[in-house]
Amino acid sequence: MGGDPLVDLAARLQAACLAAGATVALAESCTGGMVAAALTEIAGSSNYVRGAVVSYSNDAKRDLLGVDAAVLAAHGAVSAQVARSMALGARERFGAT
Repeated sequence: MGGDPLVDLAARLQAACLAAGATVALAESCTGGMVAAALTEIAGSSNYVRGAVVSYSNDAKRDLLGVDAAVLAAHGAVSAQVARSMALGARERFGAT
């Protein structure tokens, strides 16, 4: 470690997930896949990373992650409510813990 702080965090997450038998799925928007890239840069990430969706448009959030149109309309694409819905959708679709 000691290089990119995001990759350092990814290595710590990997160690914790592997120790706990946990798996991860990602739903990104504004980050454009940056988090998935950091996680998969670490060798062995396929042992806990199940997949990722970069859903930048509202249509993608609805169609790929199951975010309710009413939640998007009420709170906006960049909101805690939509982020939570995206995360739950990714977890469900990829079967992650």
